[in-house]
Amino acid sequence: MTTATDTAVPPAGFSATVRLLLNTGHAIDHMFLLIFATAVATIAIEFGYDNWTDLMPYSVGAFALFGLGALPAGRLGDLWGRRSMMIIFFIGMGLSAMLVATTQNAWQLAAALTLMGAFAAIYHPVGIPMLVQNVPNPGAVIGLNGLAGNLGIAVAALVTGFLVKWIGWRAAFVIPGLVSIACGIVFAMTCPKETEAPAKRKGGKAKVTLSPEMLMRAFLVMTSAAAVSTILFNFTTNGNAQLLAEGFRGVIEDPAVIGTLLAVIYTIASFAQIVVGRLIDKVPFKPLQLWISIIQIPLLIWAAHTQDWWLFAAMLAVMVFVFGAIPFTDAMIVRYVDDRLRSRVAGMRLTVAFGFSSLAVWILGPMVKNIGFANALWIMAGIAALKAAIVWLLPDEPASEPEPAKT
Repeated sequence: MTTATDTAVPPAGFSATVRLLLNTGHAIDHMFLLIFATAVATIAIEFGYDNWTDLMPYSVGAFALFGLGALPAGRLGDLWGRRSMMIIFFIGMGLSAMLVATTQNAWQLAAALTLMGAFAAIYHPVGIPMLVQNVPNPGAVIGLNGLAGNLGIAVAALVTGFLVKWIGWRAAFVIPGLVSIACGIVFAMTCPKETEAPAKRKGGKAKVTLSPEMLMRAFLVMTSAAAVSTILFNFTTNGNAQLLAEGFRGVIEDPAVIGTLLAVIYTIASFAQIVVGRLIDKVPFKPLQLWISIIQIPLLIWAAHTQDWWLFAAMLAVMVFVFGAIPFTDAMIVRYVDDRLRSRVAGMRLTVAFGFSSLAVWILGPMVKNIGFANALWIMAGIAALKAAIVWLLPDEPASEPEPAKT
């Protein structure tokens, strides 16, 4: 018979298998949302569209639900249980991906992608707070988790390109869908059951205590900066495949090769999160995030005026800093918010940030069609400047002292 002792989460955190699956979940979350962006040109041809830009707006529902669904997902994670929500995430992502593969027109595709977005909303407010439970180095853990998420983006670019070329775009959804379902089954078998919901637990206090006024200011700045940052993230990750295809036109025409180049960019850039995650545990948030935001401005302008291999170099540099900014808000939640509330706070932040930034996906196709990628990248540079101005309003707060070494 299973006892409470058997099912309790150990003080040091989860087993290596559970941590691996939680990180894999982050990869699945980002990979599945970007399979469509990588395969959109092929899907557009099959569905009778002249240009990928005309089909791209049909994916906006996925990103809108990705944000709007985070609030109820976070609430359920805290009040019902994070383990159960993660099982629903894995199985739901797999089934919805397979549903996308059965669609026959743009509106069916839009509905299936929107359902996928609803399941994708679960991961960030539930999986990340679950992963950082009882860990002494949350910045490093979040950095590694961010690496996993962005490697999922790289896998989406690489695997989708080859599956589209060899089997077809539908297989690019079916095969990862089966993998996600398998992960859900293993997670259910290996993750210990929760003896009580996170909201009822003792402990898990915030590392840094702020006054209510300062906490509200930090939350507002964090949410505003995250919304602006996610516009950059959504624009680049959803538009880079077509940006590279346009930049290499006449030089490289094979979509599998373009996908490979994009995977190289994402893989290298993903390691920025490891570096930033470790810095978060050692240095103050404000100057770190401020410089990450400022450096994006000239890099986006450089990318607006380059072609072929110079464009590849410019986009690699851009994505290093776009990805490097990601661990910031999750680390702030761990730093300032009690674990009993983290999923709900993360859900509120994500609902605002991702709900607002889903506009980037909706306008990506029409904007590029009307003004071109070069002008669109200039607009993104302006958004990066706006983000830097928002981060400047963050309260000054030094990093916590490192944990004393055990003798």
